[in-house]
Amino acid sequence: MVDVQVQVGELVPDFRLPADGGEEIALSEFRGRKVVLYFYPRDMTPACTRQACDFRDQSEALLEQGAVVLGISGDSVKSHDKFKAKHGLNFPLLADEDHRVSRMFGVWQLKKLYGREYEGIVRSTFLIDEEGRLQKEWRGIRVAGHVEKVLEALRDDQRAK
Repeated sequence: MVDVQVQVGELVPDFRLPADGGEEIALSEFRGRKVVLYFYPRDMTPACTRQACDFRDQSEALLEQGAVVLGISGDSVKSHDKFKAKHGLNFPLLADEDHRVSRMFGVWQLKKLYGREYEGIVRSTFLIDEEGRLQKEWRGIRVAGHVEKVLEALRDDQRAK
């Protein structure tokens, strides 16, 4: 059973993680803006590359909706640097090597692949509002069409205001 600590409607606890390029990034640095926080299993894998490139390709539309994108995996900063450079990614990648933040969001789980069990990140995305509250979550997502769903949620939120 997964102990999800961050619930929709609640303030997301601040965290700080190392990011590509050697800097550290805190979630609180983005107060006043919406944050699309997406967790992915590994750099350089086909689905994770497609997901990152989809966010890259829609970055202008996301920015128009007032949102910044942050990607998180358990990979190292060095791995993130290579991944970002190879695919021209235009948003920060955060290294959650001890899985602390992944556990906080309940995405570090027991997974099964070809009969083998292992712990890993379940691909998930979270939308955090300008005040730091968890507004929406997508857990165990499929990559195809996902960024469009995130954009639609952002647009729906704009229309509701």
